[in-house]
Amino acid sequence: MKKTLGVRELAFPAPAFVVGTYDGAGMPNGITLAWCGIVSSGPASIGISVRPGRYSYKSLMERRAFTVNFAPEKYLAEMDYFGMVSGGDVNKFEKTGLTAVRGDVVDAPYIKEFPVNIECEVTHTLDLGAHTLFIGEVRDVKADEEILDASGRVDAGSAGILTFDMTSGSYLLPGALAGKAFGAGAKYK
Repeated sequence: MKKTLGVRELAFPAPAFVVGTYDGAGMPNGITLAWCGIVSSGPASIGISVRPGRYSYKSLMERRAFTVNFAPEKYLAEMDYFGMVSGGDVNKFEKTGLTAVRGDVVDAPYIKEFPVNIECEVTHTLDLGAHTLFIGEVRDVKADEEILDASGRVDAGSAGILTFDMTSGSYLLPGALAGKAFGAGAKYK
C-alpha cells in the first residue's frame, strides 16, 4: 500500500554541482546546487535553479555564464562548504585552497581540482517562484584524462564523483552497476 507524502522536492540521487561564476568585481565564486540537470541534447544544455537571494544569482544574471564542476570524494568538505556560506561574505576559493581557473570559452571560472568541468552560456531564464531556472548551453567540457575510459567517456565510478540524496541530506558515491541503459529493456522489443 502507498502512503501519500504530500508535496515535496524529491529526486534521488540528485546531482551535486558546484556552479562557478564571477561576481561584478571579477572575483570567482562557487555555489553547491542539487536542483539541476541536463535539459536538452540539441543543443546540449544544463539547467540550474537558484534562489534570487543567493549571491550567485546576480552574477548569473549579469555575466550570463557559469561552469558546472563535479567534485570527487576527496573534495567532499570543500564542495559542501561552497553551499554553506555566501560568496558575499567570504572568498570560498581562498578559504578552501581550491584553484579558480578562467574558463576558456565562457566568462566563468572552473575548479582545477575537480575532474570534470562544463562551461555554459546562459541562453534562457525562467522565474519559477522560489527559484529561477537558468538554462546554460554547453560550450565546452573538460575532463581529467585519468578518469576517461577507453572510448574517451568519463567513468564516473572510477572518478568518485559525488551525488546528493535529498531524502537523507547525504552525499553518495556511484554504486554497483545494475544494468546497461538501452539494453536491459531489449527483452520487450
